[in-house]
Amino acid sequence: MLLRNRPPRLDSRPAVTSEGLEHLPANAVSVLRWLNANRVDYVLVGAVARAIRGETGASGPVAIVPAPYGRNLDRLARALVSAHARERYDVEMWGTGGSDGPPIKFDTERLVRSDRWALRCGEHELDVEGRSPETPRFQELLYESSRFQVTSEVTVEVAAPEDIEHYDHVHRTGSAPQMKVTRAARDRDQSA
Repeated sequence: MLLRNRPPRLDSRPAVTSEGLEHLPANAVSVLRWLNANRVDYVLVGAVARAIRGETGASGPVAIVPAPYGRNLDRLARALVSAHARERYDVEMWGTGGSDGPPIKFDTERLVRSDRWALRCGEHELDVEGRSPETPRFQELLYESSRFQVTSEVTVEVAAPEDIEHYDHVHRTGSAPQMKVTRAARDRDQSA
């Protein structure tokens, strides 16, 4: 096989982060660099997105919402297969410890079937958010996102704070946040 047809590898070489982003974990920067090297289009959500937006105490896996077009999902699937991605079984997610699942043979169809893939590629963690009716579409995320220069070679689109919080709420509760408007307080004020 020609080397040019192989997807770039996920490596852990250190990177010099941009000023103000020194608190980013090296593993997260490696995953972002790897995604960009594989030409995957995505918007960053989750803990690393919060860290890039300035929340220095945020920790967790890199979470992305990939662009939903076919070529992009093919590139992501090839990259995940080449990195021997396995489903991650964390104590906080599943209530059990133990080893991760076997390597998954990803394709475009398999990527879009799930609401969320919690993956581990060696020592690197990646969450791939699927298409859920409870979460914003990719185009909506991209419209509200901001571009950040993480290293000299890595730029990322980071979701708006409201969208990041939306995904966090869905992960915590399993459902989208709901706003309820009640008139009880207003009616009480008028009757007094």
